[in-house]
Amino acid sequence: MRTRWPLRSKKSSGGGGGRKVQGLHYDAGFLSNASRAEVMSYLATLHPIWENRFSAFRPIPAGETQRRLLRPVYWLGNWQFACLDYYRPPHVWDRAIEAEPFPRALRGLVTEMEARARGMFRGDDMPKGWHLNTCLINYYGSSLQDGKWVDTARVGEHKDFEPGPVASLSLGERALFQFVTSSKPGDRDGVVEQQWLDDGCLQIFGGDQWKKRTFHRVQRVDTKGGHHFKVNVSDFDTRRINFTFRYVPDEHVMPYRKVSPETRRDVEEYVRELARHSPFFADALASAQPRS
Repeated sequence: MRTRWPLRSKKSSGGGGGRKVQGLHYDAGFLSNASRAEVMSYLATLHPIWENRFSAFRPIPAGETQRRLLRPVYWLGNWQFACLDYYRPPHVWDRAIEAEPFPRALRGLVTEMEARARGMFRGDDMPKGWHLNTCLINYYGSSLQDGKWVDTARVGEHKDFEPGPVASLSLGERALFQFVTSSKPGDRDGVVEQQWLDDGCLQIFGGDQWKKRTFHRVQRVDTKGGHHFKVNVSDFDTRRINFTFRYVPDEHVMPYRKVSPETRRDVEEYVRELARHSPFFADALASAQPRS
């Protein structure tokens, strides 16, 4: 039977309804107006890209078909391309490619996130050397498909395999974030904890319960707040932006010029697209070219 927790949008340090839940932290008022303005100015400089889920060259897993991700994305710190199957131990090499460092608009926020996480977790739940060095920026909204707007603002059941706590910063429409015990898509009976993630909130989770024993998902994203972000991507109406910060051991982060030829072939098209607007990736692309 599903455990029903009251949903909550007020400031609290635990799970729903103001309860304190071990391994979970929620702060609805984390982002100040000044910090928000800085983050928004930074977002205006980014050009998110669309990725395909699988490699165009390596065999697609049995029972799967090639498809585009539901949303455009951008990564900071290191880029984990979908076609490389992300960072998933024991497969850790050729998975995390060095990317642009965190901008000034995020660095102070990340320092505060790390301090809160270190106050929450000890022992095996806080790996040696842990620091937030990778960030996935997800753009949630509706995409224009065959002349019709299709709502794709969701993320299915999954686990984050990067070691240690995860921190999440949300902007825009609130999202229903759920922890579930079942990996069956849409399984309502598997929900053990849920939280509405509000505009400007911080969420931190970690430990065995929330990283290993349960899956998590974004079940849906509201439309009631009237949030619409102007971003540098066509045929997509963005109403929520989320920054998910994680830790990849530094020794597993590889410059683009050092990845294997197979990996370079998989991601070169994406790197060339990124290089059109990013001096960092333009330099990375140039450094990987054979020298005459």
